[in-house]
Amino acid sequence: MTYAFAAAGTGGHVFPALAVADTLVAAGVPKSEIVFFGGDRMEAKTVPDAGYEFVAVDLRGLKRSFSLQNLGIPKVVAKARGEMTEEMERRGTKVCIVFGGYVSVPAAMAAQKVGAHLFVQEQNAMAGLANRFVARRAERVFAGFAAARNQLKNAELTGNPLRPIFSSFDREKLRPAARERYGVPSGLPVLGVLGGSLGAKVLNDVTTALAMAVDPDHLAIVHLTGRPHYEEIKKTAAQSALPWFPVPFEDQMEMFYAASDLVLSRAGAMTINELAATGTPAVVVPLGLGTNQSANAMELEAAGGLVQVEQSQIDQVPIVIDQLIVDRVRREAMATVMSTHGKPAAARVIADAMLEAAHA
Repeated sequence: MTYAFAAAGTGGHVFPALAVADTLVAAGVPKSEIVFFGGDRMEAKTVPDAGYEFVAVDLRGLKRSFSLQNLGIPKVVAKARGEMTEEMERRGTKVCIVFGGYVSVPAAMAAQKVGAHLFVQEQNAMAGLANRFVARRAERVFAGFAAARNQLKNAELTGNPLRPIFSSFDREKLRPAARERYGVPSGLPVLGVLGGSLGAKVLNDVTTALAMAVDPDHLAIVHLTGRPHYEEIKKTAAQSALPWFPVPFEDQMEMFYAASDLVLSRAGAMTINELAATGTPAVVVPLGLGTNQSANAMELEAAGGLVQVEQSQIDQVPIVIDQLIVDRVRREAMATVMSTHGKPAAARVIADAMLEAAHA
């Protein structure tokens, strides 16, 4: 019996898939019964590094994100579908779950061909075209945001699958060790800056402007710069009077959230879900108006858990952050809203559904 995962292209697809797979393993499923399908991008290294078998299929010619134009390349789609069908038949696949992007359509076709249960997980508030296409044929559809339920047939709101550590997150318990990890002095509120695994130059630049404008005794900054920007930010931080602690990459994100009283970040689907799961108030700068990131932030913005600032108004960020840092009551109210909307058990819900289907 095999559980098949189709996740490719970006961490936004791959990491939720790994979270569900890890939950299956925690429930007693051998890793040998889990297989991932994808192309030659980050999944080709990340999945094997996590200990799972990875089957690369030839997806050359397909766009990174699914579009109807891809369906005009029938030979590529048919070849990928055939390769996955053969693998699923050989492994006796019972359940296949797709996470969006260019690999999802041929994987869904293969799952239908072998008679496997077909599930979909959509990370964003604006559902991707691939998932909208596959959802019409899927047995169950799991949405990361409430807005996606209106775009996907029979979707159920679960939140996005996060690593197990987030289901038991305890800020008060982790906070002393987290602050020690970054060298933050006691007594100062902490602004955490998160630009994603590669960093976000616009957030790094506005953090520099903030550090120049804020009283050195006002706050400390823990800054996940992204490796490409680390050396530059490290030099700038060393010249600042503000306690400013650059970090190139963090593989224990629970420590970052535990140390932070307020976070400045983009509005990627997984980041928004992690902020909610950890009850962390935030100021987010989406990557453009009308994008997935802007849509991802809308629900929590309306509820009062975060503040959304358009990138065209990035110069307002230091002002907004300064106001929030001094207003502890508002930050605590924002944290409560975030916690109320958090869904840290999404991976467990989806894994349970897969187990139930496999043994039906």
